Amino acid sequence: MRCYRLTSFDSPPKLSEIPTPIPSTGEVLIRIASCGLNFADLLMLQGKYQETPEPPFSPGLEFAGTVEALGPETDGPAPGTRVAVYGGRGGLAEYACVSAQRVIPLPEAIDFDTAAALQIAYGTSHMALDHKARLQPGETLLVLGAAGGVGLTAVEIGKLMGARVIACARGAEKLEIARAHGADHLIDAKTQDIREEVLALGGADVVYDPVGGDQFRAALRATNPEGRILAIGFASGDVPQIPANHLLVKNVDVLGFYWGGYLKFRPDVLTDSLATLFKWAAEGRIKPHISNRLPLERVEEGLELIRSRASTGKVVINP
Repeated sequence: MRCYRLTSFDSPPKLSEIPTPIPSTGEVLIRIASCGLNFADLLMLQGKYQETPEPPFSPGLEFAGTVEALGPETDGPAPGTRVAVYGGRGGLAEYACVSAQRVIPLPEAIDFDTAAALQIAYGTSHMALDHKARLQPGETLLVLGAAGGVGLTAVEIGKLMGARVIACARGAEKLEIARAHGADHLIDAKTQDIREEVLALGGADVVYDPVGGDQFRAALRATNPEGRILAIGFASGDVPQIPANHLLVKNVDVLGFYWGGYLKFRPDVLTDSLATLFKWAAEGRIKPHISNRLPLERVEEGLELIRSRASTGKVVINP
């Protein structure tokens, strides 16, 4: 099979031909149709992701496809079943073996690209806003990086949950995408002062931040008393140091959130969230915005779109 593979952290990944894997007990072999790219794939290739495996490996955390075979004594969806998988790696290949417990049968109304693009981005936003921040109808939600892979889903889900949504992104084109997905107010991070603009709108009750850096610091100063700030990621490359005295004076909570971590200590929360999201997708209430669909041989182009923040929404690779 073909796969995009890293053999050593001292050499670049490349498209390779290796034997198709054979599922062992408890595993399912998936013929991969679609794989959603994430910023975490870039970190994994650098050895900087919190769950980076030892090389050799193929990145690609979330994917969708068809069950090809089951391992010995394995209960799972029958061969031919359309499924979605959060594998944690392995999606940038034509086939992958995964634990049968991670395989979710797909409703007929959901295509492979949607399923591959939905899991991490929508899962992160739904669990962060609902389970972690307890976002309430009528509250004001500020979304930083609002046109990115996870930010755009936070705009959409925040609106579904009844919040007033302020979207912050760089440039008019990205802001218009956020508006189309439900944002009530727009802030251009290139030309406007985030703190001043948010305060003029009454402040933020919940902040969704996948960016970090100066945008985090501005948002903290514009958060209302008893506000909640969700630390989702640090796409800016700047991990902010949080002044605890500001949290004390304003009674503000900063909440760390890592979606994949729930597989280890609360898998039921993650599974229930995905069930809700697939139901919403089948009903047409959410639809991932996919800006780029590329074949496996152009995966480096897809990764560069994420690295340079040139993409909006999701980039999907079709092996």
